[in-house]
Amino acid sequence: MTGHLLRIVFLLSFALPFIVHAQNNQSGFISIDCGLVDEPNYTDEITSIYYTSDVNFTDTGVSNNISSKHKASLKRQFWNVRNFPEGTRNCYTLFVSQGSSKKYLLRASFVYGNYDGKDSLPEFDIYLGTKWWESVVFEDSSGVITKEIIYAASSDYVHVCMFNTGKGTPFISVLELRVLNSDAYLFNSLELLARFDVGTKGGKEIRYPDDIYDRTWTSYNSIDWEKIDSSLTMDQRAPPFNFLMAPPSTVMRTTAIPANASDNMEYSFLPKYNASTYYVYMYFAEIQKIQANQIREFNIFVNGELLNSDPINTVYLQNLYYLSVISETKLEHWFNKTSRSTLPPLFNAVEIYTAKDFLQSETYQTDVNAILNVKSTYGIKRNWQGDPCTPVSYLWNGLNCSYVGTDSPRIIYLNLTSSGLIGTIASGISNLKSIESS
Repeated sequence: MTGHLLRIVFLLSFALPFIVHAQNNQSGFISIDCGLVDEPNYTDEITSIYYTSDVNFTDTGVSNNISSKHKASLKRQFWNVRNFPEGTRNCYTLFVSQGSSKKYLLRASFVYGNYDGKDSLPEFDIYLGTKWWESVVFEDSSGVITKEIIYAASSDYVHVCMFNTGKGTPFISVLELRVLNSDAYLFNSLELLARFDVGTKGGKEIRYPDDIYDRTWTSYNSIDWEKIDSSLTMDQRAPPFNFLMAPPSTVMRTTAIPANASDNMEYSFLPKYNASTYYVYMYFAEIQKIQANQIREFNIFVNGELLNSDPINTVYLQNLYYLSVISETKLEHWFNKTSRSTLPPLFNAVEIYTAKDFLQSETYQTDVNAILNVKSTYGIKRNWQGDPCTPVSYLWNGLNCSYVGTDSPRIIYLNLTSSGLIGTIASGISNLKSIESS
């Protein structure tokens, strides 16, 4: 066995019959309908999520509507886009809370919808902060492309930038940020590959009102599995693991078992591209009352290796999650019942992530605050987007920065002579400690 498998096991206990309607409390939500111009904000009729226009998050780009023939099949927030015909890098700046949690779920969505009338699918890159996040590649005009990542911010803002790679004009439809518990998911930078609500059919993406993180779940059920469900609800407020990462009750009260009760269960996932490490969160909950003479007990095998040290015994309306960390190119899971088990294994939900490296230092926070103050106060009309000093090839026009090892870059030179402002902004740059201006 050449791969590495990490075993991490948690038992989360829930009571009933309480349900949390997350969207009624959106204090940790930023929901941006990019390119919205007809009104400053609105509440989505289906999810009750409050969306706002992007006028306070970016100062470049052009608003456009997608073609009318695509609107009928899409949710309201995809009816318009903001596209960026000028400049190589165009960014959104999201200011985030300074509380104990600096971990966020960030989701960017894109629908081309022939907004430009060219019937030509673009391709471009999206960056998070100073690092490449993903390439945005479309298969058709009406398909929704979604990029989602769990990210631990190092400052009180997050930059999301679209980069023109010469293959069409970049744009964005929706940008959303959700605050996570600082201990949720255990790791700081995870890109979502898949999130399945097992035991539901249709392959549709669903956002459940009782999901405190407003995650998007895709319905999934194998032809070899039988669906079972319950109307009971689990209380996700139960200590000590309240509000960490457990799926909502709506997800956990549906599950799948083998259609043939004597069979084991097999689940495989083929990533679209190779990554160094995969993080697989598997969730199990007993939603049927087990009789005294019945036993549901099974083992988890990951790529042929036993994950759990002791057999899994599900407990009525209690939630288990198992995490496997895998450094192989395949993801194959088996749920095999033990010899003494009278009931088949079950499977409720799964999330699959890959590690993402966002370790590159951003510009020193005090310098960023000072230069943004200059830009805002004096209305400087330059394409100052994203981080001032990184990536180095996209350094802000008129700046020079110093780079010392892994330390945060510092702004050391500011040239605004062409703006005719250099004599008036001394107070604005007083926080730039080592700056020379000319």
